[in-house]
Amino acid sequence: MENNLTQTKTLKLNYKRTIIIGFAFFGILLLWQVYDSWCPTFLTELFNDLFHASSAEEVQYLVGIIMALDNLAALILLPIFGSLSDKTKSPIGKRMPYILIGTLVCAIAFPFIPVLFHYHNIAGTIVLMLIVVVFSMMYRNPAVSLMPDMTPKPLRSRANGIINIMGYIGGAFATVVGIFFVLSDYLGTGNEIDSWAYQNIWVIEIPFLMASVLMVISALVLFFSIKENKIEKEMADEMRLGEEMSELKEKVDDDAPLSKTNRTMLILILLAEFFWFMADNGIGTFMGNYTIYYFEASSSSTMINTIVGGVGSVIGFALGGIIASKIGRKWTLVSGLGLALLSYVIWGILSGVLLGFQQGSGTFPVYLYIIWFVKGFGMSLVHVNSYPMVVELCTSKKIGKFTGYYYASSMAAQTITPIALGSILLIPGFDFGILPFYAIGCVLISLIVFLFIKNVKSGKTEFKKGLESLDNQD
Repeated sequence: MENNLTQTKTLKLNYKRTIIIGFAFFGILLLWQVYDSWCPTFLTELFNDLFHASSAEEVQYLVGIIMALDNLAALILLPIFGSLSDKTKSPIGKRMPYILIGTLVCAIAFPFIPVLFHYHNIAGTIVLMLIVVVFSMMYRNPAVSLMPDMTPKPLRSRANGIINIMGYIGGAFATVVGIFFVLSDYLGTGNEIDSWAYQNIWVIEIPFLMASVLMVISALVLFFSIKENKIEKEMADEMRLGEEMSELKEKVDDDAPLSKTNRTMLILILLAEFFWFMADNGIGTFMGNYTIYYFEASSSSTMINTIVGGVGSVIGFALGGIIASKIGRKWTLVSGLGLALLSYVIWGILSGVLLGFQQGSGTFPVYLYIIWFVKGFGMSLVHVNSYPMVVELCTSKKIGKFTGYYYASSMAAQTITPIALGSILLIPGFDFGILPFYAIGCVLISLIVFLFIKNVKSGKTEFKKGLESLDNQD
């Protein structure tokens, strides 16, 4: 035991390199924040016009289907790109070719989504959304795999926290842009060419253009700073040491099938992940419409709420790895799910108590900002530890493949949840007020499933701390 602790102390997280790798996630969340904040409302308006719907709820099942079709493509492609990148050998590395191609196509296609919305071209809007999703998946899996490629197993929760903070900076940037370019100001303009909103509707192009430009910049920073092949050779000894110090009770071997215990653990993690994404993505998909059509409030309120939740998330990302080093990843994750569940329960209670005062009031309820902060903190503890738990179950030869498993589970949830929630909104007597109760059910199932995971050590992880951890960070 003494020898193990001594060896563990020789592991140190390369903060500089981890932050640079985080630029990949910066680009990913920047694009998706714009996509998720604006595209469901684009679709709602287009379907409302097409079918002359009397309320937004009538077309949400169609919005859910389109959003789900995008995710279905990702569900199929993520494992494929992950496995392909594992096997790729090129002068610029195994992940970088996919990152560069995916970024280029996304950056070109993304700004044309609001153009086609402006011209009421629903088919073109949907096709471009699908193109963006497909090529962002070519980019996403390899980009995310870079972190475990270059980080020993005991340090991955901390590294994942840094990566996620970088991602949330990207998401926050997109959200701030959405506060100044208020989508709800440009809805319902139709063919009223003389109206101010119609004449100025091209401003909704700005968030999409900015996302494309910053995605390209982030990919270029990554390309010129991270030399995959060189770093792989330099990290070989540390990666082997990380394998020896895995949290798993039963070690993994790429030349042998997963043990029954490890396979059960993988299935349980992915199943729990499926249900927490059912909650998180279901709420995220319809939150903009909840604000605009349920409260009849400005869409900028959703953006502010997202920022507040993001602040809670960043705090959680910063602390999640530290907490996990004290109590283990499993119990850190369970604590996060518990906080998310509590926040949704409070939301459900308050939305029931204050229903008559809030629905259609034209104002966004202040209590949601507090709830979103707590939820953001809780879910960040989940996200910062769940991905490292999945890639703990493989060696460096299969990181892309297991990253594909992780994202296949989340994309399966994101494929199903918009349709499920959109269909519930079709039931007479149900409206957007059902959102917190839907989330409660999904998170509760996720928490129960995760409690059955057994094959993890409960001890603390020791690593270099303070100024000592910053040596040799070139």
